[in-house]
Amino acid sequence: MSAKENSFSKEKIINYLTDFISVERQNRLLQVLNQRTRYLTVVIEDLFQTQNISAVLRTCECFGIQDVHIIEKDYDFQIHKAISMGANKWLTLYNYKNEPNNTVKCIQQLKNKGYWIIATVPTPDSVSIYDIPLDRPSAFCFGTELTGLSEECIAMADQRVTIPMHGFTESFNISNSVAIILAHCVKKMKAEISNWELSQDEKNDLYFEWLQKSIKESDFIIRDYKKRHNL
Repeated sequence: MSAKENSFSKEKIINYLTDFISVERQNRLLQVLNQRTRYLTVVIEDLFQTQNISAVLRTCECFGIQDVHIIEKDYDFQIHKAISMGANKWLTLYNYKNEPNNTVKCIQQLKNKGYWIIATVPTPDSVSIYDIPLDRPSAFCFGTELTGLSEECIAMADQRVTIPMHGFTESFNISNSVAIILAHCVKKMKAEISNWELSQDEKNDLYFEWLQKSIKESDFIIRDYKKRHNL
């Protein structure tokens, strides 16, 4: 089957699936979809507290960040369902684990896709998050709660940034840092960048995925439809 035929088949299945959910639910999916972006993405390296992991995912989902890249080194990635509130269900998660140099692999893949790599570290040469331009797709990297980002990640970064602080405490909690940075950058992106939205093909793919997640026994429904229509 050609790509064009595949696309046509998917469109027919999508139209069929919409009969199984309310118009209000369809509109809600489309409303959220139109605010999704891959212009900004988040990388989390070796977080070990499930509460922080889940809070980061929830924050990314709330701000419309579609992709989250998860580097696992010393600790396994685990989600706290009560905190994530199902946010991971709507995100595209990329896991890098069980192999040497997985940080390097993750960062290099993002660079190959055209991302500007931004390490969040409070070093003397770090720039305030409020002063960096967003004139290219950007990946924000956040490190483990205890020691921060690895040397490999910092060395591969194109820019180092920090959040200005005015108290005695030297750092924010990781989930707070993600929230502060995304709140600023998403607002700046939407005000200054014209191509931050997903492409139409990306929207179609995600809409199909989200419909399946919104409909009980969607796998059975799709198999039955394909069988009846020889797809």
